[in-house]
Amino acid sequence: MAKFKPKKPVKSQVPYISIVIPLLNEEESLRELFSHIRETMQRIKKPYEVIFIDDGSTDNSFKVIKILRNEHPDIIKAVRFRRNFGKSAALSAGFKEAKGGLIITMDADLQDDPEEIPLLIEALGDSYDLISGWKKKRRDSIVFTFPSRIANALTSMLTGLRIHDLNCGLKIYRNEVIKELKIYGDLYRYIPILVHQAGFRVGEKTVQHHPRKYGHSKYTIGKFYRGFLDLLTILFTAKYIRRPLHLFGVWGLISFIIGIAIDGYLSIQWLMDLTSLSNRPLFMVGFLFIIIGVQFVSLGLLGEMISRHERNENSYSIRELLR
Repeated sequence: MAKFKPKKPVKSQVPYISIVIPLLNEEESLRELFSHIRETMQRIKKPYEVIFIDDGSTDNSFKVIKILRNEHPDIIKAVRFRRNFGKSAALSAGFKEAKGGLIITMDADLQDDPEEIPLLIEALGDSYDLISGWKKKRRDSIVFTFPSRIANALTSMLTGLRIHDLNCGLKIYRNEVIKELKIYGDLYRYIPILVHQAGFRVGEKTVQHHPRKYGHSKYTIGKFYRGFLDLLTILFTAKYIRRPLHLFGVWGLISFIIGIAIDGYLSIQWLMDLTSLSNRPLFMVGFLFIIIGVQFVSLGLLGEMISRHERNENSYSIRELLR
């Protein structure tokens, strides 16, 4: 008599696309958004997953997500924070759960159009590692659009990355990009810059932007202010994180030389009995420049010691490896 052999469990398909959606208090839009995503993905005919990250919503957003999850357990994943930790934390949690070879991010407020997904995949092609959306015709108040344009223009000028809309939520990434991407605070605004600095290829595509249908924007003036400080952080760390002495040492040497020049000149005059140092406040100014210069150089050396201690072999990004 033949022995019964149990059937091996069928492995679920690895998703081709992971769609990561951070949200905060968007209960009205979630079902409509997921419906649009399903319609679009059915035309693409590739396995996919949708990952909702509830960033501490106080409405019924997660209740709606749980209902959708029960209806589509093979497609939907969900993460719920205990409180509001911010968009950077939400994206990081979504990236951690994403299994797809391509990762798409979009906002949950229906302003980003799921119909753009196949166009983003096409734009990514083989030439780029990240395509960032550009809301060329933005459907928001001038209170939001004007500061955003100033910030984008300033950032583009300072970083050299010609991107019109850094903060567009609609983006597509290759999986290897999100594995190396580390964001916190408000750094989600500068993801294209961080990716570009890591050596990946970054491009841009014009996308549709719809007026907000439900709820209200989470943007505040405080975010614009914090975003500017984060930009300074990115510019500093990108250039000097591995060589802090190059920043502090230069200014320290300049200050030290100015101080030596001032005090040297006054000392020569004193030795020639042309002046008295007791009634020359400039001598103390020169002495102050010398002290500041020594402190700056010391700070740079201390930074170098810390940097070398923390440095490891993973401080680079590999594009290809042949063995």
